[in-house]
Amino acid sequence: MKNRKLCYVEPAVRCSSVGFESFDQSPKIDQKLDKKEENVISANNIALEINKKRKQPRRQPKEWRCLDSCCWIIGYLCTTWWLLLFLYHCLPITLLQVPELPGVRLKREGLTALHPVVLVPGIVTGGLELWEGRPCADGLFRKRLWGGSFTEIFKRYLKPLCWSEHLSLHNETGLDPPGIRVRAVRGLVAADYFAPGYFVWAVLIQNLAKIGYEGKNLHVVAYDWRLSFQNTEIRDHALSRLKSKIELMYITNGYKKVVVVPHSMGVIYFLHFLKWVETPPPMGGGGGPGWCAKHIKAIMNIGPAYLGVPKAVSSIFSAEGKDVAYIRAMAPGILDSEILGLQTLEHVMRVSRTWDSIVSLLPKGGETIWGNMDRSPEGGHVCDFSKKRLSQPSPSDNNVNNSDVKRGFRVKDPVKYGRIISFGKAASVLHSSQLPTFDSKEFSRTNALQNLKFSCGEAWTEYDEMSRESIQKVAANKAYTTRTLFDLLRFVAPKMMQRAEAHFSHGIADNLDDPKYSHYKYWSNPLEMKLPDAPDMEIYCLYGVGIPTERSYVYRLSPISRCKSIPYQIDSSVHGEDDSCLKGGVYFADGDDSVPVLSAGFMCAKGWRGRTRFNPSGIATYIREYRHKPPASLLEGRGIESGAHVDIMGNVALIKDILRIAAGATGKEIGGDRIHSDILRMSERINILL
Repeated sequence: MKNRKLCYVEPAVRCSSVGFESFDQSPKIDQKLDKKEENVISANNIALEINKKRKQPRRQPKEWRCLDSCCWIIGYLCTTWWLLLFLYHCLPITLLQVPELPGVRLKREGLTALHPVVLVPGIVTGGLELWEGRPCADGLFRKRLWGGSFTEIFKRYLKPLCWSEHLSLHNETGLDPPGIRVRAVRGLVAADYFAPGYFVWAVLIQNLAKIGYEGKNLHVVAYDWRLSFQNTEIRDHALSRLKSKIELMYITNGYKKVVVVPHSMGVIYFLHFLKWVETPPPMGGGGGPGWCAKHIKAIMNIGPAYLGVPKAVSSIFSAEGKDVAYIRAMAPGILDSEILGLQTLEHVMRVSRTWDSIVSLLPKGGETIWGNMDRSPEGGHVCDFSKKRLSQPSPSDNNVNNSDVKRGFRVKDPVKYGRIISFGKAASVLHSSQLPTFDSKEFSRTNALQNLKFSCGEAWTEYDEMSRESIQKVAANKAYTTRTLFDLLRFVAPKMMQRAEAHFSHGIADNLDDPKYSHYKYWSNPLEMKLPDAPDMEIYCLYGVGIPTERSYVYRLSPISRCKSIPYQIDSSVHGEDDSCLKGGVYFADGDDSVPVLSAGFMCAKGWRGRTRFNPSGIATYIREYRHKPPASLLEGRGIESGAHVDIMGNVALIKDILRIAAGATGKEIGGDRIHSDILRMSERINILL
């Protein structure tokens, strides 16, 4: 049997060693096999099957799906995060030496707290918590719906539709929907960190504490950044509480004037407050004409969006920006896949179009400031923001540096920056005479509704209420400047614009003494209001430069035609030359990654410089620019020399400037203007009555 078994395993081999020819040829084998032999035959058959399978060609790999890409990306991100976290906790302390805090250094030089400080957060950086909600939000009372820990955010995302419903405002009133109350978090924790590890005001607060600041002389303004500015007073009395807090800090700190430090949209929110506080009730706070001169020493505006930001246009128009365009270019299936059907941008648009504050950030000043079809203040220059150029030290730290202008820009064919939105690359560069003329009658919402065919059921966004014909007319080789842009936005987002334009204005005043400018809708526009009569007060424009910042967009019709989808998207396939400002459907200009230099610096450079009709008392204005330098390594975090819109809050030079002013210094004592950008040249090109 032993010999037989060997023959079964390899039937083709001749068993000469034991006297057999083969199993099949042997006449000595019985016709009936016992059970043991049957098992051997079965094993032999299995072996044959295995050999056949080995000889078969390999199967073709499975087709790579978008979902697989998403899973791998998430896996890589999580692995990288945990690896960095492990290294952070395991590396020797000597390798993680943190630079000395500027507050510690200045305290050693004798700097101490003097003037009370008020911090005013901008849009999206302040926490929001739930006070009343739908049944889907049970158990989340006073939990943060915005700006919290990762654990809490994950809890919200377990039910994203419930989360978005609670962050939305009423589409007609711009206030709370029935049965929902979401309120701003109060105290220093309201805006110190947006999420664990991602600081906003925390670094500045820490440095202020090093020279003696604490709760009695340091305050963070808590307000609901979703609301229009006047509605924060109507619903929450936020402006009245701010007025009372400043008065209290002024009295309890030895009648020392307050230093106010607003950021981003908080800059124009506080500009609204300056006019509100001196206006008689019921529209204003009743402080009287001398209130600001009595209580405020300086306003140090970080990343000021005085004249708006173009990215607010793309947010309203298509709920996207350069980051979304990059994601589409790298992995289009993530956002556009009909299989996944996430429709993330549609949900974002549905929520954000209920936030009136976004309209406050639309470009102000029209074509006079932002340019027309063939001219703009930045005309004649293109971006050249190479790391080598940006890392060069400034020859002069405290004076206007024209050599930086030459290094940061290179003269070339003019870019048509005045065309905020263009449909197709050709429409963004052709002379205006070669483009179709604009006809406001095409944007009649009444005519559009006549051709409307509701086929999508319940409307998600206002695009679902437009006919396909109307959608195509908008994109017919057209380009839009700030003059025609508002007609376009009123056409595609009528409910939002009708509601929000009752609270905000975006023009230039011909006569500031006209009684109509006493209405609150003009108070957040520096081109339609006068600064208070406070000649001893100082205003600073503090912002980063050297980062390509969104300035205008090239759009196309969306290839997706399903219901409840956004019909327009940034054309990420459109690029310019290697050194062009056009990348992925977005034209870039100099700025801090969110606010262009033109918006951040013009009022301090020209609009308010000296005695002008916008600044009748001659309040001193200073420009302090911080040239962006990316972190040298991962261990440096988000950079101590960053000029980015939020990361600048950790910039050592900016922190020193704020601490010195808070400790009693003046603008001249800290060095006056420090300019690296082309803001002065841009301002000269703007022809405005001063």
